[in-house]
Amino acid sequence: MKLVTYLYEGKEAAGVLSPDGACVYPAKGLGFECADMNGFIDLLAVRGLASLKEAVASGCDGEISLNQVTLLAPIPRPKQDMICLGINYMAHAEESARYKKEAFGGERPYAVYFSKRVGEAVRPGGHIDGHFDLVERLDYEAELAVVIGKDASHVEEADAAEYVLGYTIINDVSARQVQTRHKQWYFGKSLDGFTPMGPCIVTADEFEFPPRLSIQSKVNGELRQNSNTELLIFGIPHIIRELSQGITLKAGTIIATGTPAGVGMGFEPPRFLRSGDQVECIIEGIGSLKNTVK
Repeated sequence: MKLVTYLYEGKEAAGVLSPDGACVYPAKGLGFECADMNGFIDLLAVRGLASLKEAVASGCDGEISLNQVTLLAPIPRPKQDMICLGINYMAHAEESARYKKEAFGGERPYAVYFSKRVGEAVRPGGHIDGHFDLVERLDYEAELAVVIGKDASHVEEADAAEYVLGYTIINDVSARQVQTRHKQWYFGKSLDGFTPMGPCIVTADEFEFPPRLSIQSKVNGELRQNSNTELLIFGIPHIIRELSQGITLKAGTIIATGTPAGVGMGFEPPRFLRSGDQVECIIEGIGSLKNTVK
């Protein structure tokens, strides 16, 4: 199933795409009374995905044609900062070290975690604010994001799949000189408009666990990143186990799992984004997320 947030007749709501993808089933029409996707996820944490599957199979009162709605980011306003992994593909670790003119020994004994503020995630087709009065080196990062489906505390790797609601696409837009200047990545990755997300959350039952999916990015149609999530250094079971030992991962938590090689800073010379560039992030089984820099 594909969970979406959409705008219809000036109102934002959560729902599910119909099996043929032609319509949106409002969550309320499926018996899930909620104000937004955060509320939808909270209900699913209690009632389970099976109940939603049954409701979708039975049909929906008040379905809306997809061409009558505007898809928003599936979780427009996350409850908490997004948890992100840095340099979690080996080839990206190499290009990152090269850009920073650091030695790279080829070993990553521990995961790198950081957080990203998301005031409002950018919808599919929306604009990335380049903040060019502040930013000189604007970069893109296609990432698979995990959405936690129920509160997770002290989870073992063997049980991690039980806590995953689904997956979506994140473009972890980054201001590279801001990121390096301040030594921590929070500011350089958290500017307004720096988190395109979507087009949907595909529920976890649609994939094997952990998912092994093609992940790509294109800039103005040119392929830049081209990898597979099976190459994550620290996989999803490890991430959930490690974080949940000391942090309760609440339902709706978003974890961005890192980006593969091919970002702008990885080229020689670097190829950063400019106003008017179109960035497309593509993940197998989830879809395409296109946004234009302004």
